[in-house]
This record gives sequence, structure tokens and C-alpha cells, in this order.
Amino acid sequence: MELKPAYGRILLKLSGEALMGEKSFGIDSTVTNKIADEIVEVQAIGVKIAVVVGGGNIFRGLASSSKGFDRVTGDYMGMLATVINALALSDAIERKKTETRVLTAIEMREVAEPFIRRRALRHLDKNRVVLFAGGTGNPYFTTDTAAALRAMEMNADVILKATKVDGVFTSDPITDPKAIHLDSISHLQVLEQQLKVMDATAISLCMDNKLPIVVFNLRKAGNIKRAVLGEKVGSIVKT
Repeated sequence: MELKPAYGRILLKLSGEALMGEKSFGIDSTVTNKIADEIVEVQAIGVKIAVVVGGGNIFRGLASSSKGFDRVTGDYMGMLATVINALALSDAIERKKTETRVLTAIEMREVAEPFIRRRALRHLDKNRVVLFAGGTGNPYFTTDTAAALRAMEMNADVILKATKVDGVFTSDPITDPKAIHLDSISHLQVLEQQLKVMDATAISLCMDNKLPIVVFNLRKAGNIKRAVLGEKVGSIVKT
């Protein structure tokens, strides 16, 4: 039976920590390969996929600014870390015979293409997995905001926000055993309750453009595909 995805074009948001698995730093190739497998499987059913990956497994600009780094310098260092992660994930996907392109908001033509919206759209139309690196190219903006921005620029139907918990909760379920899981919640409620789904700028962008966000547990194999097929997985944030 032919699978019919609920979303034809998605933006997958991965944290840098997602690539390091159980390590304390860097990239775990086994975990990266598993993520690549799921991306390739979803792409094979006809879904156009763009990916934004963070850099927290290598460097965090905001955290480093509290330790003496200049905030702007730290943010640029964090953006460079996202390029390393995007290249690693791109390589893992390419080894599975699926074509990719890495586009970065900070020019470095020897390793990635500069971000140009029309070029990125053409890559998606040609069934390439497009990986966006370098955040927005500006300090003070997170990769969550970059994900929301790129999703709108690529005309994505949804943002799939990969996390290490089973969706949106009233508080952090890792530290609070009384945290309540929320199947569905509005963008405005996320902002009002200050829930840690994505940062406030990203949530506001999605709310203004009526872009839904599916928040799910990346550590459960097959969840990316389940989310794309519209199965009940994690939580959905919508207007």
C-alpha cells in the first residue's frame, strides 16, 4: 500500500546535541547514521526535506558569553559549529545514495553553497535533502529562529522539532515527575506559559504565519516517519 504523507514539505530541526548521542561532546557517527537512515526513508516516500541543525554539541555562543567571551564572537563561533554538523549529516546521507546540498548563511564556498532562497527551492524540487547551516547569519538569533525562518522561506508545511522527550509538557519531564504531557497547544499558549518548545522569536514567527510545529522524541526509532505520515506522535503546536 502506498504511503500518503500528511506533509509534502518539511523542515526538520535537530539540536547539535542530537548528533552526539551519549557522548559529552562532538559527533557520534552511529547516531548520525541512524538519523540519516530516517531522513532517507522519509525522502523515499516523496517528501521534500530541509534540515536545520544546531551546534551545541561543539560550541554554544550564549553559554560562552557568560564565561567571558564576547557575545557576538561567541555566536559566530556557534554558527561555524552548525556547519560542521551539517557537513557530517550530509556525508552520512550521501553515503546512503541520497543527494544533499549544504547551504550556509556565512559564505565559505569551498565547503558549502551560500544560502540563496531560489537555489534552495530548486534543490528541493530536484529531491535533494537541503541542510541549512550558519543559523540566520546574524548574532543574537538562535538556530530555532533560523529553522522558523527557513521553513517559511521554503514554503514548508510543518516544522518537525526533534527533542529528547515525548513532546510538549507543562514543565521539564526530566526534572519534574509531575509534568503533564500536552497533545496539542497553541503558539500563543506556548508564549504565555513560557514553555521551552522553541525560543520566543521562533514561536512568534510560526504563529504569525500559521505554521504548525510537531514536537517529538528523536530517540524513538521511526518517529520522523510517523510524524510525517500524520500519526499521533509527540505534541503539535498550532494556531
